[in-house]
Amino acid sequence: MSFPVTIVPSASGPLEDALLRAGLEIRHFDGTGPVATVARSSAAVIYALGPSGSEAFVRAVREHNDRIPILLYGEQLTARDIPQAVLARIDGVVNAYEDTPDFLARKIQREVSHYLGQLAPPFFAALMRYASDGAYSWHCPGHSGGTAFLKSPVGTLFHDFFGENLLRADVCNAVEELGQLLDHSGPIADSERLAARTFRADHLYFVTNGTSTSNKIVWNSLVGPGDVVAVDRNCHKSVLHAIMLTGAIPIYLMPTRNKAGVIGPIPRSEFNPVELQRKIEASPLILDKTKRIRLLALTQSTYDGIIYRASALKAELDGVVDALHFDEAWLPHASFHQLYDGMHGVANNQERTDRTVVYATQSTHKLLAGLSQASQILVQDTTGGHFDERVFGQAFRMHTSTSPQYAIIASCDVSAEMMAGRRGPALVEETITEAMEFRRAVIRAGLDAAPDWWFTVWGPDTPPRDGLPDRTEWELTADAAWHGFDRIDDGFTMLDPIKVTLMTPGLTVHGEFSDPGTPSIPGIVLARYLAEHGVVVEKTGLYSLFVLFTIGITKGRWNSLLAELHRFKSAYDGNAVIDRLMPAFTAEFPSYAGRRLRDLCDDLHTTYRDADLAELTTAIYTEPVEQVTIPADAWTAMAAGRVEHVPVSELAGRTTAVLLTPYPPGIPLLVPGERISAGIVRFLEHEQDLAARWPGFTGITHGVSGLTVACLPER
Repeated sequence: MSFPVTIVPSASGPLEDALLRAGLEIRHFDGTGPVATVARSSAAVIYALGPSGSEAFVRAVREHNDRIPILLYGEQLTARDIPQAVLARIDGVVNAYEDTPDFLARKIQREVSHYLGQLAPPFFAALMRYASDGAYSWHCPGHSGGTAFLKSPVGTLFHDFFGENLLRADVCNAVEELGQLLDHSGPIADSERLAARTFRADHLYFVTNGTSTSNKIVWNSLVGPGDVVAVDRNCHKSVLHAIMLTGAIPIYLMPTRNKAGVIGPIPRSEFNPVELQRKIEASPLILDKTKRIRLLALTQSTYDGIIYRASALKAELDGVVDALHFDEAWLPHASFHQLYDGMHGVANNQERTDRTVVYATQSTHKLLAGLSQASQILVQDTTGGHFDERVFGQAFRMHTSTSPQYAIIASCDVSAEMMAGRRGPALVEETITEAMEFRRAVIRAGLDAAPDWWFTVWGPDTPPRDGLPDRTEWELTADAAWHGFDRIDDGFTMLDPIKVTLMTPGLTVHGEFSDPGTPSIPGIVLARYLAEHGVVVEKTGLYSLFVLFTIGITKGRWNSLLAELHRFKSAYDGNAVIDRLMPAFTAEFPSYAGRRLRDLCDDLHTTYRDADLAELTTAIYTEPVEQVTIPADAWTAMAAGRVEHVPVSELAGRTTAVLLTPYPPGIPLLVPGERISAGIVRFLEHEQDLAARWPGFTGITHGVSGLTVACLPER
């Protein structure tokens, strides 16, 4: 990609001619369009209008890029004429006629070269140098920089699709000048240190196997067999896998949940040291009731966007648990905007804990700009220095491939660099703004559609308006009706506005189904329609869709989604034929050929309503859990084949040897070693019934295999 020199709006002919002779590309900016584009895609900016009006423009550029060279161009510009606020933000003044145009062009070219030369962070810069060096490689991988692919027609197709740069950069850890991920040395270590500074961590480590692996690294560096751990019951399955791997004994922190299927916060009382000790006393698996809690793990944020006041939890749990693990897979953006102040785990510019080491694991690929599987581990040490980097390093090597994908490492590096300085806050603020504009557009469309039906967005009942959100509006309070949760602690949690849950008609957050004959649209039907029309959502609920706003979301993208919602409404109101609306879907599921959209929604809604799925899917996640044996022992039995494969209809009272995880939402329902309740059996039976009656419109529970579940033998 080329980075042109942007001139605002134009300079003298001789200077522009000299810039072209120097080999620089020129672009003009007339003041229309986003200044952010100028800031992000230029090699330098020459502001040629003189000092008048320059302050607002320079400030706007600097809000998005604190490094790009900005030069004022005029005839007799001096410090007396230029506002101090502008002088403090620019890189120089270029006066016509004081020097020759060719000399001025060389001066500008020097600024450009310096800027472009320091754009890439250490590892990415080293990787680009290596890939462009032209040296033969005698190490793995065997495709040798892509050459092997060119020896086959299909390989040539692969080579052309991905491009030579990616393949030349796919190298072995034997390339010493790139450093070692396993040892955190060389340019990799340099980039990790820079990223730690950007994310305000004492230590930061790049991970190439996603946050699932990051979680396991943290756990294996801290937890051993018999250790007591406190875990968010609605945690990611990788945390439960870590429990199974380490032999830990879990006690669970129980979240709330509304009847629309949205996971709510864990009440603050669950974190109270007295309540944690009560859970230890009540556990049939913990024989030594004096054991300290080795690690407490919390999902921050939840899949649906609920985040906790981390600063309060760190203060309350300091010394109560040995380590705090914030699973921030969905929250890597929080440290870059004041909206989230105090709501993220690691922040070494704030007060430290005295005895409890704080870890945060983040998926840079989810909301930032990392490639898939790009993740990172952040550490904030205690005042007394309790973090043991040697043990952590062994755990890191245990879970990290000796052949890591260097493109993923580079994306970790670049993603962190993109957030450095003013760039990160500008990107996050832009994301928040886009999410708020989408929310407000949905609200406005609903007001325009009244009294007819329309979609809603789950969130505070605030009127449409301009500007950034007010933090107090997004904090959950007990007296707010919009969230539908019980046991809410005022000021303890908030909804992240960039996590947008779009609600369809048919079910309230309190579990009330709409009456027959009124608009009722199960979320899976809308999701199927959107997918066929090029819109793939993150998660589907009974009557909701989860839309994730990241730093890559644009106005064009969310306005296209809004347009598709309008088209769906028209198709629903007109009771359109499914075949014409979703031809690919009916080709895969021909039983729906000839059916009409509104009729389909009504019939599926009746099925949900008759089964009271809102109550059933809430109860299975909130009912008490009976632990029979520790998860590691249950998994050991599974691995050794000492299990029985029990039909779903006979599961009540049996002990599962596997994770049972319904998709959607992908939150584990039972952990190995736990008793299967009659309510869970009803849910699994209903899931099977839905799959038979409504193929293509149902979920699946991982752990159910061939209509059976692996269970421990009855004693």
